[in-house]
Amino acid sequence: MLDLVVGTITQGLLWSLLAVGVFITFRVLDVADLTVEGSFPMGAAISAILITSGMNPVLSIVVAGIGGMIAGAVTGWIHTKLKIPALLAGILTMIALYSVNLHIMGKANVSLLRMDTVYTMLGSLLGTVNMWSAAIVGVLVAAVVCLLLFWFFGTEIGTALRATGVNPQMIRAQGVNTDTMIVLGLLISNAFVAVSGALIGQAQGFADVGMGIGTIVIGLASVIIGEVVFGTKSFVRSLIAVVLGSIVYRIVIAAVLYMGMPPNDLKLFTAILVAIALSLPTLKAKWLAR
Repeated sequence: MLDLVVGTITQGLLWSLLAVGVFITFRVLDVADLTVEGSFPMGAAISAILITSGMNPVLSIVVAGIGGMIAGAVTGWIHTKLKIPALLAGILTMIALYSVNLHIMGKANVSLLRMDTVYTMLGSLLGTVNMWSAAIVGVLVAAVVCLLLFWFFGTEIGTALRATGVNPQMIRAQGVNTDTMIVLGLLISNAFVAVSGALIGQAQGFADVGMGIGTIVIGLASVIIGEVVFGTKSFVRSLIAVVLGSIVYRIVIAAVLYMGMPPNDLKLFTAILVAIALSLPTLKAKWLAR
């Protein structure tokens, strides 16, 4: 039972980077971005192929993040320069990334069995098993990301980025190029998503071209659950809520699987869960209006 609890929380922490990336576009920029379904497996693909080529696993994660930045920048360029709606721009990039990921890996699946990963390296260093080393990595990554984003969004550029999502006309009147801010937000978002993909790929022991299917729903579920359960009274609280929401989501998934739900129904369950969470404010308003 302890292994299940630790493993579930660890998964939530590693997936929280995906949730943070979705939070940046969905809440901060107010943009619907489907690039994540391509940048997530791209992060895993880049990390896996570099590890099998002999690169240090930590450095492979950094390169994966750079790949995610490029993917986000492409979506931003299509949206801002070609004036294609953000949703369609993300879909176009996502479709293109499927072929890109196949070219990166050379096949549909790359195994990392018996390969060094950040978890085996940390486990060897601390003398612990991979489960606990993965938990340590998850805690460190989540803490660093929250602190980094809290600092960044308190800077002048970060404030301009937040204002772009809230009131683009006002911030444009202040002389800020909103197109640049949108590209920057998409770039940062997909960098975190790709890093999450690299960490998950190393934890699972493989990278697969189809592992990004449904990631946008997972990210939204984590964001919405975090906001509903933990609140959004301040920006730092929102960030922490996203991370905790990812953990709660994984706990819910583990619980329903433990109770006997078929794994094939997980995507359906997640979609229903997100729909219920999104509709809660409306349902609450109608209930109070009675």
